[in-house]
Amino acid sequence: MFNIVRKDNIYGIIRTFAAAFKSLPKEQYVFYMSDNNSPLILGTERIRKLLIQYSLPAIIAMTASSLYNMADSIFIGHGVGALGIAGLALTFPLMNLAAAFGSLVGVGASTLVSVKLGQKDYDGANRILGNVLVLNIVIGILFTLICLPLLDKILYFFGASENTLPYARDYMQIILIGNLITHMYLGLNSVLRASGYPKLSMYATLASVVINCILNPIFIFGFGWGIKGSAWATVISQVISLVWQINHFVNPKQILHFKKGIYKLKKELTLSIFAIGLSPFLMNLCSSLVIILINRGLKEYGGDIAIGAYGIVNRIIFLFTMVIMGLNQGMQPIAGYNFGARRFDRVTEVLKQTIGYAVGVASFGFLIAHLIPSVIVRLFTTDQELIDASVYGLHIVFALFPLVGFQMVTVNFFQSIGMARKAIFLSLTRQLIFLIPFLIILPRFWGAFGVWVSLPAADIVSVTVSAIILYKQFKKFNSLQSI
Repeated sequence: MFNIVRKDNIYGIIRTFAAAFKSLPKEQYVFYMSDNNSPLILGTERIRKLLIQYSLPAIIAMTASSLYNMADSIFIGHGVGALGIAGLALTFPLMNLAAAFGSLVGVGASTLVSVKLGQKDYDGANRILGNVLVLNIVIGILFTLICLPLLDKILYFFGASENTLPYARDYMQIILIGNLITHMYLGLNSVLRASGYPKLSMYATLASVVINCILNPIFIFGFGWGIKGSAWATVISQVISLVWQINHFVNPKQILHFKKGIYKLKKELTLSIFAIGLSPFLMNLCSSLVIILINRGLKEYGGDIAIGAYGIVNRIIFLFTMVIMGLNQGMQPIAGYNFGARRFDRVTEVLKQTIGYAVGVASFGFLIAHLIPSVIVRLFTTDQELIDASVYGLHIVFALFPLVGFQMVTVNFFQSIGMARKAIFLSLTRQLIFLIPFLIILPRFWGAFGVWVSLPAADIVSVTVSAIILYKQFKKFNSLQSI
């Protein structure tokens, strides 16, 4: 198994892809770095313009990614039924766990790439690219080999019943088979965005989304594959986008490109990637544990329908948080570059603007959830019992949702400038330190309501902690700028 990640074999794989693309019309498929894409503008262009330039493609891509996940649930809800949505919800912890390992590499690498480019260390940035490829191959294969044989036991632990297990198993088996593709696709997309190509990163995501939405109804309704069809649509769409990304990185005219000598894992570099990526890794890990506790609590106090309701609520939350993540991704290279260049005034400015936009997005989500909840829920299902349970959950979970925008930006900001310890601590406050205890204690007194209300309760406490730490960091930036 480990032979496939040797340097010579990796270079051979990349050369094979390069040869396959050689015959394609380059003016159509190969993108060259223009002045507008140069990472150097991160230190000179107006912050507002940069944030829009870098965030808008990421927002479009992340929103599209969220819509694609919603589309999975919508097609499954109407093509498979309420138990299909509940089965899909049971796979969320495992999907988050896979995302945790992906972010461990992707977020850490993209932050380091931005800092290296800010320092004009292009050789160092290329070595990061090579290490990202190798790490994603190793982690992607190991994750599949460990989880696939234990899948039924894992899903039962997550809250599956005899009714929902077949749906969850059918979906997750296929997703795990394509896990290597997912890791490589997400990892390279992070580097692509951080290296000055936010639009190409957006195009790769959009391509995956569009293809997935086309294949979903064909596979589910046309071929009659049910929930398996949705899983195959996801994997195939990511394969196509990955090929597109590789086409970009095999071009030697790019500042970052695949070449000999960058694939050997360097201990110091790998540890640096993991140190920065540890914060989102722990966040996703805690998110997996949170979803497990939610599913198990709802199964005990509300049954399979309650789990299905959380699956719908989770998809709606995901839509708005992905928009905020798009803003964060736009902020990341700007903050990382200017922090590397010691332009603390620009670092502060991009943070303030990102927080403002994020709180606005979260506030819009709050209004939607309280003004037209049933309209949104009916997109997923026609089952009245599931609709009622989902609307009930939406009202509670979105009660303090505007605070989530501030919290998410604050955590990502410390990741972006390489302050891993603060990012890790803030990542843990909401989910591990506050939310998990609430999920363990409150349902014992209030049943299913206790499960739902744990989410906004954790929001208000964690935001208070984040605000205090961020205020202290602002004071440090102001003092450093005056020196």
